[in-house]
Amino acid sequence: MKITFETRPSRKASACVVFSTEGGQLTEQAQVWDKKSGGALKRAMAAEDFRGKKTKILAISGPAGVAVSHLLLVGLGKPANLKAQDCEKTGSDLASELNARKATSVQIILGSELKHMGVEVAASHMATGLLLNSYRFSKYLTKEAKEKKPTLHSVEFIVPAPALARKLFDAPRKLADAVFLVRDLVSEAPNVLYPESFANIIKRELSPLGIAVKVLGRQEIRKMGMGALAAVGQGSDREEKLVTMHYEGGSKNQKNVAFVGKGVTFDTGGISLKPGPGMEEMKFDMAGAAAVVGLMKTLAGRRAKINAVGVVALAENMPSGGACRPGDIVKSMSGQTIEINNTDAEGRLILCDALWYVQEKFKPAQIVDLATLTGAAIIALGHEYGAVFSNDEPLSKHLVNAGKEVSEELWPMPLNDAWDKAIDSPAADMKNISGGRDAGSAIGAHFLKRFIQKGVAWAHLDIAGVAWSYRDRAGVPKGASAFGVRLLDRYVAKYCEMK
Repeated sequence: MKITFETRPSRKASACVVFSTEGGQLTEQAQVWDKKSGGALKRAMAAEDFRGKKTKILAISGPAGVAVSHLLLVGLGKPANLKAQDCEKTGSDLASELNARKATSVQIILGSELKHMGVEVAASHMATGLLLNSYRFSKYLTKEAKEKKPTLHSVEFIVPAPALARKLFDAPRKLADAVFLVRDLVSEAPNVLYPESFANIIKRELSPLGIAVKVLGRQEIRKMGMGALAAVGQGSDREEKLVTMHYEGGSKNQKNVAFVGKGVTFDTGGISLKPGPGMEEMKFDMAGAAAVVGLMKTLAGRRAKINAVGVVALAENMPSGGACRPGDIVKSMSGQTIEINNTDAEGRLILCDALWYVQEKFKPAQIVDLATLTGAAIIALGHEYGAVFSNDEPLSKHLVNAGKEVSEELWPMPLNDAWDKAIDSPAADMKNISGGRDAGSAIGAHFLKRFIQKGVAWAHLDIAGVAWSYRDRAGVPKGASAFGVRLLDRYVAKYCEMK
């Protein structure tokens, strides 16, 4: 989608968008278009009882007296109360409405009614919502009916200072590129995306940005003592990988901030086989790793003033004669031994070695890991929140605050010694499940916590319920959400970057 900013229309458009404030008060430009159309806007407002409430849209098709096919009136509510998320939702809703009406191009006219936020700031946020909602994963659709394809390809914002709007939109545009990469990765078919191909994509996408990418294969993983990661991957013909991405945008003495992602490119459950219905969704069990890749792309793209390292553990969890079994005991890179009582609790196994590796090699001040770790997180929080467990209260609060600002919400969850004791094993240092049904997401978090070294601030984001959206949301079409990319980018910008 082409998005531009101008002081006046540069070309004809098939649709025009103007605005109304709360109470049905037309803005100056809306009044002009109402007059051009012979009062069509006011008549439609009366007929539909449109009162200019925030994000509400009134559409008129085929208005007389104007050159556009569609004239849309959008409510702003009370402009002084307008937030960035409101503008993004407006842009996202406009994308859906315009495509539904088969509009191909649109002019969106903004003026002094948005002076409280700043006209160009509001335009940038609306453009972000429009762009994020334009995503589609359609690479395998060979016979899609024309009427199902989106039509909107050109959006022109009319603002007083277009140069400023372009500058403001530069970072969100780059962020959207990273979000789209993540959505592509999570949506990809598992016969196409597997550990080796995923690693190759990471190198292709990130190396040109100046990020140092290193890929460890099966032989190196086993040589380094990563027995937990190796155990998960051993049942597959496709060997496991560990990929590190190092971005140095801060000072030489600035400590690294680390981000670690679970990358199970397909999860059958292994020998503890999952039920057949719904198993196809397990292609997105690598959403945490994808989010880390997207974040690193974003940080490098906007030249963030931070030293950051991303680590993703990639494996395919398959049942075979070579697969690990319930009851197997393996040694992790940390030296701690693990009794694998359920091979479907594999995410924590690959993450524990990745967490230890990043601490040993990069000595980060803090670590955030992301994983579609437990169905229990969905039971607790549904598809509205990701769960955050942390050993550091300020870190947890900062992540929650950042999530609220970008509509990727987290809910803080507790840690408790009783749940830690529940994973003690009589045969090894720990077992990978408790054996009970209670506190499943907390059990997973406590397992990971055993691999966090003293003095390291750590947060675990269980994104099982939010990595895939089962309905359209503002800026998130149904499908892969890329949850975590915008959240962590905002977290880094607000709390970690050098000022």
